[in-house]
Amino acid sequence: MAEIRHALTARRAEDFAAWYQEVIAAADMAEESGVRGCMVIKPWGFGIWERMQRLLDDRIKAQGHDNVYFPLFIPLANFEREAEHVEGFAKEMAVVTHHRLIAGKDGGLVPDPDAKLEEPLVVRPTSETIFGDAMARWIRSWRDLPLKLNQWANVVRWEMRTRMFLRTSEFLWQEGHTAHADEVEAREHTLRMLEVYRAFAEEDLALPVIAGEKPENERFPGAVETWSIEAMMQDGKALQAGTSHYLGENFARASGIQFQDKDGGQTYCHTTSWGVSTRMVGAIIMTHGDDDGLRVPPQVAPWQVVILPMLRDKPEDEALLAYCEELRAMLAADRAFGEPLRVLLDTKPGKAAAKRWDWVRKGAPVIVEVGGRDMEQGVVSLLRRDRLWDAASGKPAFANPAREALAQSIAGTLAEIQAGLLSEASERREANITRNVSGMDTVEAHFAEDQRYPGWLEVQWSKPTGPALDAVVERLKALKLTVRNVPIDALPADGRCIFTGEPAVERVLLARAY
Repeated sequence: MAEIRHALTARRAEDFAAWYQEVIAAADMAEESGVRGCMVIKPWGFGIWERMQRLLDDRIKAQGHDNVYFPLFIPLANFEREAEHVEGFAKEMAVVTHHRLIAGKDGGLVPDPDAKLEEPLVVRPTSETIFGDAMARWIRSWRDLPLKLNQWANVVRWEMRTRMFLRTSEFLWQEGHTAHADEVEAREHTLRMLEVYRAFAEEDLALPVIAGEKPENERFPGAVETWSIEAMMQDGKALQAGTSHYLGENFARASGIQFQDKDGGQTYCHTTSWGVSTRMVGAIIMTHGDDDGLRVPPQVAPWQVVILPMLRDKPEDEALLAYCEELRAMLAADRAFGEPLRVLLDTKPGKAAAKRWDWVRKGAPVIVEVGGRDMEQGVVSLLRRDRLWDAASGKPAFANPAREALAQSIAGTLAEIQAGLLSEASERREANITRNVSGMDTVEAHFAEDQRYPGWLEVQWSKPTGPALDAVVERLKALKLTVRNVPIDALPADGRCIFTGEPAVERVLLARAY
């Protein structure tokens, strides 16, 4: 097996954090903005987010939701109505207190003391309270229910430790909010949206996830139940990729969301909320990336096929460009995943080899190089991003199909890449979940410091609450662990809780997490 010279300097196995940052830079996805914890999302990174937004928006609307938009600023009084909610977000809130600046004594700008707001405004950390105000106005009778709304927006949570896409002070997301006539319907909708997220992650992002309920200490502030999808990154850590919350009547009572029922009485609504964010872009990087950069699943790749003509600043370039344009049109006329293929003919100046490696690092699913000899023979040089290297030679694994054969097979190739990425990530996850762990000594040994990528553990759990749960949380905190969720499809409990010694009622996943 020949030595392979990879496109990145950092290696996943040696320094996963450095590798992650290098992928973002090398793939030209995002950069620091100059404001702590905020990033500029560049065209390739934002193109991936736009594809995710498009696909998920279609899934959300298919469940009967309408898109709306609410203000960025929320009166502080809205949060104060729901004590548990405000306590959960208090340390992360950015607050606007003045509406004007004036010149200070040293010549700089300072807030004008005479422009202090009568009531501080919170920069949106989440929108349950402001949606609640609107729902209280819009809902009058049972005929107005269910009310299903969704918002694509930015939010601000003042994070102390930030990392691009994964945890930033400002990030992009969608947040859904619904109101229902009764508990049964609201709970059903909470789980329905959890399933929407699971299907979106696995079918569109090739991201295998485990859906399940969060423990009491991990619930969204003010929620009755919180459910999540959890994904395993290549370093064995968990990433909470999306959440769905059943809020009961808590927010309805705080905001006065009532309706006249069929018997003429006044009844409080049961509400839900659910969301995913740009941290899903980080999940794609850490799940599918390799030592040559990003690998983007074809479903969400801004360009699924990139054509690189090998131009030489000679008269014959004109014929080569015409040949490549015919190829581009031929491919773009085909469909993959129910949509027209997204094909780019890259005619920017530069050597084809340098441009090839730019697209390798970006993770374009299929890269097609075409030179004069290819044109003469009616073929192309095709490189699949998921099968980049020929192990025997240590060189890129080019194939040389005829132009017409490529046009006939490209949709199938993209589907194969999409399925292969999901299969690879699923197999890796299952290989790194250790089940039937029976004691804390096993947990402590498994997560010892010399275990670089320990993966997850499945343990039996008695569902402790109150002080007993607090004790478990502190014990896990010492190992930098959290309970991720109770998998919906886990086997029934059949033993004792490793923490309390009491009969177990369910199985939970333990992991280190982002």
